[in-house]
Amino acid sequence: MEVSVSQFRAQLKDHLAKVKEGETIVITERGVPVARLVGVEGAGLLEQLERDGLITAPSAERAPAPEITGARPTASGSGVSGLLKRLRR
Repeated sequence: MEVSVSQFRAQLKDHLAKVKEGETIVITERGVPVARLVGVEGAGLLEQLERDGLITAPSAERAPAPEITGARPTASGSGVSGLLKRLRR
């Protein structure tokens, strides 16, 4: 199904419902296709990524939360802001 950008905006909720049902929508701008909206197969995707070894399922036991020491970053910027400054160089 093809819809214009303006029609897509006006009827967004209806178009999303159609995509959830499995339909593909091509969004056009002045008659030229600019995007394709398709549903996401969330559960299937996770299973595929796990089979491919790209992700692992969480273990039954949760790791303990890291301990917060209350230490403050030094003037040299050893905290997150310091890390960001070093990465931006």
